[in-house]
Amino acid sequence: MTRRPRWLAAPALGAVMALGQAPLGWWWLTIIAGGLLFVLLPRPTRAATLWLWQAGLGYFGLALIWIVQPFFVNPVVHGWMAPFALVLMAGGMALFWAGAGLAARFGPALVAVVFLALELARGWVFTGFPWAMLGHVLIDTPMLQLASLGGAGLLSALVLAGMTLPALAQSTQGQIAGSGMALALLAGAWVWGTARVPADMASDGPLVRLVQPNAPQAEKWDQARALFFFERMLDHTAAPANRPPALVVWPETSVPFLLDFPGAAYGMMADSARKHGPDTQLGFGVQRLEDGRYYNSLALLDARGTVGQVYDKHHLVPFGEYIPLAEWIAGSPIGGLAAQALQGYSAGPGPRALDLGPLGRALPLICYEAIFPRHSRLAPRPDWLLQVTNDAWFGTFSGPYQHLAQARLRAVEQGLPLLRSANTGVSAGFDGYGRALGELALGTHGFVDIPLPQALPPTPYARWGDWPIWGALALLGLVGATARRRVTGFP
Repeated sequence: MTRRPRWLAAPALGAVMALGQAPLGWWWLTIIAGGLLFVLLPRPTRAATLWLWQAGLGYFGLALIWIVQPFFVNPVVHGWMAPFALVLMAGGMALFWAGAGLAARFGPALVAVVFLALELARGWVFTGFPWAMLGHVLIDTPMLQLASLGGAGLLSALVLAGMTLPALAQSTQGQIAGSGMALALLAGAWVWGTARVPADMASDGPLVRLVQPNAPQAEKWDQARALFFFERMLDHTAAPANRPPALVVWPETSVPFLLDFPGAAYGMMADSARKHGPDTQLGFGVQRLEDGRYYNSLALLDARGTVGQVYDKHHLVPFGEYIPLAEWIAGSPIGGLAAQALQGYSAGPGPRALDLGPLGRALPLICYEAIFPRHSRLAPRPDWLLQVTNDAWFGTFSGPYQHLAQARLRAVEQGLPLLRSANTGVSAGFDGYGRALGELALGTHGFVDIPLPQALPPTPYARWGDWPIWGALALLGLVGATARRRVTGFP
């Protein structure tokens, strides 16, 4: 390849790799394009680093294309920022890929080891952003079941193995053999995943109703429309069911008032829930104000109209829900209107389960929190996961479906049912195997009643998290570097 087409190939291959992410799910294209990326990987460190950064730019530029959508809620004011946000985000995420290029002189195997380590690190650095991990392309396949053993990290390891095995050999015959090994590995994972999921599916648990109002973000807080969407949720809550739901769930920030200033709203909400019986609870996303600080919360309302347990979101979106170092920027602790303008929401104290009586203990996840595997683990172990979200910010193409896929992944990792109520969709439920229990399509309003299944026994990933993978990566890195040094004489 001539120099110019070679460097144009890197972002093109990265973009093709992104087609494996939801909603397309062409995981095989991710592996094929990634295999070519590693076969063509330059050996000089500087060239390899640039090669992988350019590939990451193409990959994240397409996979995260939804990130421009919030800027078009008010395009006249914010639309001009959209391309800058996408380029900066894609370029920043691509740096994690570029870091793997530092191991290029030790060969593709060591590059893959460092690559996976940096993929995992992406979930922690600067509060973390583990979106569009390579392993996410396998979520819509039976290979998803490997997440019960090693989470998204093990799925990413399988994808990287499929990419790098053909690149380990220099000869054509060796590359063909490596491709055969990759196919065998993927086939084995497919067969094991298929065998792990039983044929039967329990459907006699307590009923949970997920309400989806479908309030467009541009209209959500409009005074002329807010009451309309509130009444729509009341109607969906009160709609008859074959079996009365024990819990009704409204999405993130679903009500147009602060928690402590509801007016007559709680009575109206309780009346709607009470149509199903005196014990039906209603969980709803709400903003609350305390000591001059705002919180993004999930509250429980009983049939008498009394608010009980409240959970405050603790992992906020940087620059979306708060401005990092806002208090330092202001020069002193800030509150009231200044806090809302500079700091946005304040973080809650951390994960905690809600006691829902006959429904067991539910671990709430508000929107962004569901993309972090560590937030789905809690001791003592909850009985299920409850996500409320407002994906209207993410547009209608890829963002909501990628968010949905990651919620499904959390269910399999923990072996716990997960139910999610989303403002514009997709509201859905999954059992501990990741099987769909029901859903509402994106861009529609309505409700879906889902019987809550039992939790599975704790999975290996629920017990140990990513520690086994980190240990394996450290061992592989040490063995690979030592072996390479002995063969080549590199210091």
